[in-house]
Amino acid sequence: MSAVKGTIILLVVIANTLFWVPILVLISLLKFILPIPVIRKPISKILVWIANNWIWLNTKIHLLFHGNKIDLKGMEELESNDWYLVISNHAAAADIPILQNVFYKKIPFLKFFLKHELIYVPFLGVAWWALDFPFMRRFSASYLAKKPHMKGKDLEATKKACEKFKDYPISVINFIEGTRFSKQKHKKQHSKYKHLLKPKSGGIGFVLGSMGEQMNYLVQTSLNYSPKAPSAWEYLCGKYDKVEIIVEKIKIPNHLKNKNYITDMEFRKELQQWLNGLWKKQDARLS
Repeated sequence: MSAVKGTIILLVVIANTLFWVPILVLISLLKFILPIPVIRKPISKILVWIANNWIWLNTKIHLLFHGNKIDLKGMEELESNDWYLVISNHAAAADIPILQNVFYKKIPFLKFFLKHELIYVPFLGVAWWALDFPFMRRFSASYLAKKPHMKGKDLEATKKACEKFKDYPISVINFIEGTRFSKQKHKKQHSKYKHLLKPKSGGIGFVLGSMGEQMNYLVQTSLNYSPKAPSAWEYLCGKYDKVEIIVEKIKIPNHLKNKNYITDMEFRKELQQWLNGLWKKQDARLS
């Protein structure tokens, strides 16, 4: 029975996507053709409205078949008309739809940092491009050794994407571990955290450097699935008992804003120390 429910939900999500993406792309092309701020701003709001409708239906169909499996705390202080930097541990493929559900109309529309390869995902890749999601290229040390001129290019792309986010309130979310947690990755990293991989500060550094004037608060989100983190298919089938989510709104220190992450080594060090402190608290929560 769970497989039948999962199949129905998947078909609804696909149909929902096929309906909205062509509309999204057509409107985004208008924004591309007419790059005038007075035109771009209302068009961007229309695109976010479309994306929110897509999220709403996906959330409702999952709730209809599986009920509410979210145990949520800490949303009281959040507002829908402010800029937020959101960080979270990355436990499962279900993290994104669950966070879209949790923050739907509670804070501005979530913009995710995505791996560059995801732009080629059928339909969704085009939709993410249309919504100005920042696509990140991560170059290995061996690649940079062969092509040193590419060093910093991934972070420059992040900065360029963030420049577009100053016109109206948005939320930028970053899974600062850089990848989903697994025991194998944890062991390979020799992570000092029990339930987390090491946090990376690059993406956040550019958000704070580009949008420090607007970005006053960080929203730290802890995700804990029971009995275990579900795969994408297990999420669709409802094969998990619940997900506990704790949200905390934290003031971003002024000394971590409007600095150059590439050239300011002291800023890098201070930001990484701040994230390490937040991550230590995150690890304690998950324990």
